[in-house]
Amino acid sequence: MSTATFSADWLQLREPFDAVARDAAAGELQLTHRLASLRTDPTRPLRVIDLACGTGANLRWLAPRLGGAQQWLVVDHDADLLRCWPERLAAVEGSHTGRDAGLHEALSFAGPGFEADIVRQPMDLLAGLETLPWHAADLVTASALLDLVGTAWLQRLVAASAASGVAMLMSLNVDGRHVWTPGDPADATVDRLFGEHQQQDKGLGFALGPQAVPVLRKALEAAGYRVFTTTSDWWVDGIAGPKDRAMQCALIEGMATAACERFPASTSSVTAWRGRRLATAAHSQLRVGHIDLLALPG
Repeated sequence: MSTATFSADWLQLREPFDAVARDAAAGELQLTHRLASLRTDPTRPLRVIDLACGTGANLRWLAPRLGGAQQWLVVDHDADLLRCWPERLAAVEGSHTGRDAGLHEALSFAGPGFEADIVRQPMDLLAGLETLPWHAADLVTASALLDLVGTAWLQRLVAASAASGVAMLMSLNVDGRHVWTPGDPADATVDRLFGEHQQQDKGLGFALGPQAVPVLRKALEAAGYRVFTTTSDWWVDGIAGPKDRAMQCALIEGMATAACERFPASTSSVTAWRGRRLATAAHSQLRVGHIDLLALPG
């Protein structure tokens, strides 16, 4: 078993693409309106648990849209990513926290119409999922997590959520779609090998990959939830500028590495694909399919 680990640099590179995708999905989900229904008691803060929170992009996007007073418990197995939070928050106008706040110190993030108090907690989500304060929470959320988890872990997530009646927002879950323009003869082969690699054990059971959202939706509906989904695709256009080219190149490198690891005999053809894709990154486009899921207790 291995635990999926992501660098702070990669999380920073993807954050603006995540935000654009989520902005589009939010309208389709009627997210602001539906999340407002969670504030059943206006005298207390909205309480949120953020799973596999990384360096905090989920909170930075979601807290302004939740509005009002909030309390966040953010958990990740990688303490180094949690230590990045003060610096990342300090770079955003409205943070009340210095760059040198220790892991044990509470943080705060505020802006027009909202203020969030934040507690960070290192946690192995395989062993510790049920120890979280489910009954105190109004919303459990995660970004880019579902496709990394297995069926048994997902069932545990639904059981814990349903027992406490907590709402769920799971964003940016890959659905297996990669659409390149222009195409390359090896795109389909690399895509297949990459997909097989993504379904290995990432630390939370053999990963469901693109099947995670359908499996979760079925389990949530069986538990009495109202479930809403919509696409939240990345659009990466090399013509748009250096950020898009850097993102496209990172995706090419990641897909090629994963494909070669999955099937070493394909290294020669995948390496050739990688070279062609990198050479044309400045004038090619990539659409990466994602799905956002919102679940409200029935």
